[in-house]
Amino acid sequence: MASDTHKHGSSDSTGPSLADQPRLTDSYFNLTRQIILNNQDCEVTYAVFMRRPVTLAPKLAVDWLNQMIAERGSDVKIEQLHKEGAWVGAGEPLFYITGKMSQLVDMETIFLQRLGSACVAAYNAYQMCIELPDVAFLAMDARHCAGAEMAELMAYGASVGSRKAQQKVGATGFIGCAADATAHFFGTEEGMGTMPHALIGYAGSTLKAAKLFVETFPDRPLTVLVDYFGREVEDALEVAHALSDKVSGLSVRLDTHGGRFVQGLDTQSSYAVLDKHVPEAIRGYRSEGELKHLMGTGVSAAAVWHMRDELDNAGFQHVKIVTSSGFSPDKCRVFSLAKAPVDVIGTGSYLPQNWTETYATADIIAYDGTPRVKVGREFLHRK
Repeated sequence: MASDTHKHGSSDSTGPSLADQPRLTDSYFNLTRQIILNNQDCEVTYAVFMRRPVTLAPKLAVDWLNQMIAERGSDVKIEQLHKEGAWVGAGEPLFYITGKMSQLVDMETIFLQRLGSACVAAYNAYQMCIELPDVAFLAMDARHCAGAEMAELMAYGASVGSRKAQQKVGATGFIGCAADATAHFFGTEEGMGTMPHALIGYAGSTLKAAKLFVETFPDRPLTVLVDYFGREVEDALEVAHALSDKVSGLSVRLDTHGGRFVQGLDTQSSYAVLDKHVPEAIRGYRSEGELKHLMGTGVSAAAVWHMRDELDNAGFQHVKIVTSSGFSPDKCRVFSLAKAPVDVIGTGSYLPQNWTETYATADIIAYDGTPRVKVGREFLHRK
């Protein structure tokens, strides 16, 4: 267990300003602060915890709180009980935070907003990375986030989980994200990605879209979406024949939606592909969800094996495969089971399906040094 005490200091946090904070805070905290200011202040200690296991991703929350307390001209002692990236069990305190009640009581809302979701994203990102340690991941969640602050939290969480997997098992982990604003979390200056489906619609063909990209950005690696017209294999091979020797790196991206199979596959042929390459993956009991990821519609493990076969048979062993569409920790686990030959996975699905899992909670456990907490939360007291 790590014990780190933080004092307030400067921060580049993009959280709400001190001026904006009151209108974004639960009103009863604002009212309580006014009552305390009108009476006698006291020193309090908060315990902060989550109801599910998480990977601790505390920086954005801690930086914001330190910044707010500093601007109020006060002090806070933040005792972080675990290092960034540590696994923390359900109900286990993450922090003890001590300071004047008048300075802390109205900070809870935003502090918890900036903590819980990042910790769950970190946990899920770690799980994905260790399931597929040889695969690179790209965080593509920005357009699914509820604004820039959420995008920052999710990218930060993914970077924490990724670093932990890199340290623990030597995983490749997350190599970048889709947006420039959060690229710094992954040690890069710019977002990654080459083309959306809209560019292919504009060009009128997959090959023409690829050529337009190369003409405009001749020095960039090229990743081409190949599902727009439902001709994943044909379009991938056409682009490879035309451009594989003209770009610094070529990848084809499978993003086939769940309403149909990748070109050339159905249930029977998907089964045959897996039976050829990884027969052990389809032996024994598999849940409905596992079967969907193995050989169902959309971007399945069978679809990746099928695309790899087609590229290799045409002499394009050097062309990489990028996948996206619904990649959660569960799907990554199934792809690992099937040894799917994927090089990069683009994912926004490390966000939990159940948002209530991201809720962090804080309770005051001591007032002027006297232990006191609501009934049922006694487990938060220091051991």
